[in-house]
Amino acid sequence: MSEPLFRLSDLHFAYDSGQPVLSGAHFTLRAGDRVALTGANGVGKTTLLHLMVGLLKAQAGQVEAFGRPRIHEKDFVEVRPRAGLLFQDSDDQLFCPTVSEDIAFGPLNLGKSRAETRMIVQRALASLGLEGFENRVTHKLSGGQRRLVALATVLVMNPEVLLLDEPTNALDAETRERLIQILDGLPQAMIVISHDEDFLTRVTQRRVRLEQGRLMEG
Repeated sequence: MSEPLFRLSDLHFAYDSGQPVLSGAHFTLRAGDRVALTGANGVGKTTLLHLMVGLLKAQAGQVEAFGRPRIHEKDFVEVRPRAGLLFQDSDDQLFCPTVSEDIAFGPLNLGKSRAETRMIVQRALASLGLEGFENRVTHKLSGGQRRLVALATVLVMNPEVLLLDEPTNALDAETRERLIQILDGLPQAMIVISHDEDFLTRVTQRRVRLEQGRLMEG
């Protein structure tokens, strides 16, 4: 069996305010896995994704990503391009003046040329039904349009893992269907947080529930 993409071992985490969010959580993600991460509001699902990419640091336990333990910030710098995180709030993801600048930011940071990056941006916009949006001002877009642009900024990095936090937020029915088709055609392993049960049924194959600080299959 191949090396896991992520292995979380005995993770413990609490915010300063008190109650533990994770208390001995274990989880393994392998290539091809499509996992629905479920649980009540406020139970810590988003927190778990942030721990996986080092935006938060566990108080105990280990995050192993792509075959190596990840402890310090420098360890996670390599993880983030390989594990694309779609934030729950698109405004946390989008910080450039225009749509094309937001989508181009990642590829340019990876060393792609400006010409190649322009092609990458065009392909991403076309795949998401946003042709002609290149020069649109990001903060003036509708909530659903911003959601798609945020997703584009993740997909253009061609990550090995997708961590999608409420990807259908603000999407109308037609755009939601387009998103399902896009995700169905992708090869990446993914973890999806969503309150849309039909969406989870259609895009994931395995369920993990976060409850009382532990992860339970099924």
